[in-house]
Formats: sequence, C-alpha cells, structure tokens
Amino acid sequence: MSLFEMLASKPVDFVGIGTYLDSLPSDARIRELQTIPGRLQARLWELAEGQRALTIDHFVPANVPHRTWIRHYGRNSLPMFSDFEKRFARPKKDARELWGYNHGPTMGLVGPGYFIVRKGAGNEGELDIDYYRTPAEQIEGGPKIRSNTFGLSFFVYGKMVDVMRGVSQHVTVGRAYKFGKETGNYFLLCRQEIIG
Repeated sequence: MSLFEMLASKPVDFVGIGTYLDSLPSDARIRELQTIPGRLQARLWELAEGQRALTIDHFVPANVPHRTWIRHYGRNSLPMFSDFEKRFARPKKDARELWGYNHGPTMGLVGPGYFIVRKGAGNEGELDIDYYRTPAEQIEGGPKIRSNTFGLSFFVYGKMVDVMRGVSQHVTVGRAYKFGKETGNYFLLCRQEIIG
C-alpha cells in the first residue's frame, strides 16, 4: 500500500505510516511524499499532533558537523512551485537552535526566506520555523542573508512561522501561520539520507 493509499484510507494507521516511510530507500521516500496533495497533507498534520516529539536533531543529526547544510526535500499544498527544499545547519556545536533557508527556483525572485528553528511555542514536541528572525551571520554555501520584511520576500515569508510535527525518522509535516493565524497551507519535508 502506498503512502497516498494509507492516508486516504479510514481509519488511518499513523504508526504504520511511520514504519512504512522508515522502510523505504531515500529516493523512494521522497517520491512518495511528492504524490501527496494538500488535503492529505492536512490530514497527516492532524494525525501527527502529539504523536512523535521533535528536537532539532531531527533536522540536523547530532553527528553532523556544525555549519554543514542538510537538505530536506519538500512538497507543499500550493497550486504552483509545489516541490522545494529547506536547508538546515547547526551554527555551532552546542547550539539550541538551527539556521536555515528555502532553496528553489523562485529564490532569485522572492529571496531565500532565511529562518531560525526553535522549540515550538505551542504544543509540546513541536518545533517552529520562525521567519521573523534570520541568522546572525553567513554560513558558507548558503545564499546571502536577506530580511523577510522587504519586497516580495515579505509577501511569501514575512510574519510567518511554520509549525512542525514529526511523522517518521526522516519525515515531518508542517503548517504555515501568518500574523499568528492558521493558514490552509501545509507541507511535507524529508531529510536527505546521512551516510556515515
């Protein structure tokens, strides 16, 4: 049974979804996420509440050297530019937050959408991707840091927080909040396979 079929069935086996995703090779896991439309992303978001606590180690495992970018392949619920990446790095060895940005074909137009990942302000076990804040300094390999308060960046990333919930060892589901209010925008992220 595919991820799409698992999410479309009733009742949905959330634990089974995590087990299934963990069993797949990295490329197959990413392909599965790319089949999931917005309505099923929203369903997975609801199912994930309180199920699998997240720490920053999910996005950048503790064994990864600090200031190393880790790619997360994404699929969002928007009608266009649905496939994207978020890239995360630990700014220093003992950091309690991560720095990151959005990588994709629209980056030159709307900016990289830099953010800080921190403990969630809402439910226990959630993390926030906070676009109100940007990294304090450049990390090699990332685009130039730009504020999310000017130009087209403001309309895409300004006044936004993505709330993240865990699904499996590599997969998270997020929901965008603008100006502190829920939106109907969801997305899935899958961390690249870490070798070694």
